[in-house]
Amino acid sequence: MLEEPIQQYPNERAQQLLKVLIQRFIRDGQPIGSRTLSRKSGLELSPATIRNVMSDLEDCGLIAAPHTSAGRVPTPEGYRLFVDSLIRYKQPDKVDVEKLEKQLVHQSDYPNTMLDSVSSLLSEITSLAGIVSVPKGQKAILRQIEFLSLADNRVLAILVINDSEVQNRVLTTEQPHTHDELQRAANYINQHYVGEDLTRIRQRLIEDLDRTRGSMNQAMMDIISVAQSAMDGAAASKDEFVVAGETNLMDFAELSDVQTLRGLFDAFSKKRFMLNLLDKSIHADGVQVFIGRESGYHILDNCSVVTAPYHVDDDHIGVLGVIGPTRMAYDRVVPIVDITARLLEAALNAKH
Repeated sequence: MLEEPIQQYPNERAQQLLKVLIQRFIRDGQPIGSRTLSRKSGLELSPATIRNVMSDLEDCGLIAAPHTSAGRVPTPEGYRLFVDSLIRYKQPDKVDVEKLEKQLVHQSDYPNTMLDSVSSLLSEITSLAGIVSVPKGQKAILRQIEFLSLADNRVLAILVINDSEVQNRVLTTEQPHTHDELQRAANYINQHYVGEDLTRIRQRLIEDLDRTRGSMNQAMMDIISVAQSAMDGAAASKDEFVVAGETNLMDFAELSDVQTLRGLFDAFSKKRFMLNLLDKSIHADGVQVFIGRESGYHILDNCSVVTAPYHVDDDHIGVLGVIGPTRMAYDRVVPIVDITARLLEAALNAKH
């Protein structure tokens, strides 16, 4: 937090001018001059006084002058003071809240689909990039598995996981298999492994195949051995995140040059990068706002990340949020992220 500027500006006048400057810059994206502040601040100050205050704000590092303009723009430190002390957050729009509630209720039986929808809705409502991580610690429990024969020695494995979540995996076997062989393999897995975590099932399959190798026919061993990879892939997918609306960032001039966009899109594609970013707020109490370099990643120096954790049961924690330019409407975005986290948490916990 930046305490120094606050100590130097105990009076409301300078803070009011900074607030107006940031609000106008967020709205218009253009450097703000003293004449605009004089008209919009609501303070009866001479242009000379306003210029003096702006000069002091610049000395404190809260605003800066672009090389090509006589106006001023907020610095990350200015945004931080604005977000922490000067902003008045708006109540989320009723239409947006109803849209979130309706979508979550409609897809409450399909948790992964719900996460996809939440990232898309966050992006749609805020016009930024929406991101949601799958809750950490959430186990993938097998409820049922079925096999269907496909062409070219391929088998479709249909896994029902947790509360009616369905995942399909296409497997390749060493030889074609009949419907009866596939059914026997499915019956074997359903009889012995339903109700266990997929990671544990995969390990048990390896152990059990070694132990029963003498009594199990080759076709059965082939199918079950290949099914191990289906278990592994389904379990691994739980350590992921969902991003939507990355192309919204192209609409902001400060992010729209090719090099910046290439770097941002590359960052979105890197699993570990995004998970590490979200982990920064996984144990936070409510909404967190990372402005510019506060994220810890150089590629996001011109961006802000607004996140909030959500809980499923007591131990499973995920994070959702938005990524956009530092010039975002914090007064609207922060409450939207907050209410979305609480609605998602309520919908997921209603299924437990």
